Amino acid sequence: LFRSDDEGDPAVASKVAPGIGANKKIIGLVGPAYSGATIASLPYYKAGKLALISPSATRVSLTDPKAPDRGFPVFHRVVAHDGFQAPALARYAAKGVSSPKFYVIDDMTTYGGPLAKGTLPQAKKLGTVVGTDSVPKGTADYTSVASKVKASGANVVIYGGYTTDAAKLFKALRDGGYTGILASGDGTNTSDFPELAGKAAEGVRLTAADVPFDSILSKAQLAEFTKITGIKVPGLYSTTAFNATNIFLDCISQGKLTRSAIQLCVNSGSFKGVGGDVIKFNRYGDIIGGAPVGGYLVKNGVIVYDSVA
Repeated sequence: LFRSDDEGDPAVASKVAPGIGANKKIIGLVGPAYSGATIASLPYYKAGKLALISPSATRVSLTDPKAPDRGFPVFHRVVAHDGFQAPALARYAAKGVSSPKFYVIDDMTTYGGPLAKGTLPQAKKLGTVVGTDSVPKGTADYTSVASKVKASGANVVIYGGYTTDAAKLFKALRDGGYTGILASGDGTNTSDFPELAGKAAEGVRLTAADVPFDSILSKAQLAEFTKITGIKVPGLYSTTAFNATNIFLDCISQGKLTRSAIQLCVNSGSFKGVGGDVIKFNRYGDIIGGAPVGGYLVKNGVIVYDSVA
């Protein structure tokens, strides 16, 4: 077992990936977790012909045969890509809202931009889009954006981006008098979001291409998981990481002990997910038949699972 951390940062990933790709003792990789880091790492994993299964990289282009940053032939993922998450995010954000008026904002990253823009077709079907904005990740002051949102008359705000900026944006919106729905995707669905956003986090709607691990496991399985890992409450994407790991273990149990053998096994095999579902990959690495997208709410300072989005 070899562990490494690219910190979800493309710059770090480009320094970590060459060593992993060149280390022939590594025959399969669970990860990378983030789309940007995946794109930065792919040249090295492709060169090394190292099969990888990401538990959470959702950028559509990673499995688009026509995209320059596609991961073929080594990339696979056990999550639904943003082509599924984006419309689900729009639906979940507007749930229970009569005449939704959307304002959609993104952080201009390889993750946040496509996710936010991907919500627009569904948003237009559900209601009207009264405004869009692109604000660079790391922006210090979101008051001007908050003012635009309030002036637009929006009652649903969707943000494509990561936790730290989402917290700043949502604080600015609440401080500026916005009282409507706040929603974001899995880049914001992290355990530290409620604390960073404070009171502004309450009621925020979040999505992720995952459902809680502890809701799938039996009590005995969860007890065994806790005994082995020491983790009582598994975090987001534990289900997908577990599935990704078990796919490699399944292949290894079949005697597939080289990179080429693992690659062929993952490409052509049929595997059982922890919830009993069958996992098979198409030619470009997506799960055949798709995967669920979950809806989550912040209640009393804690992110809780609500329903399938």
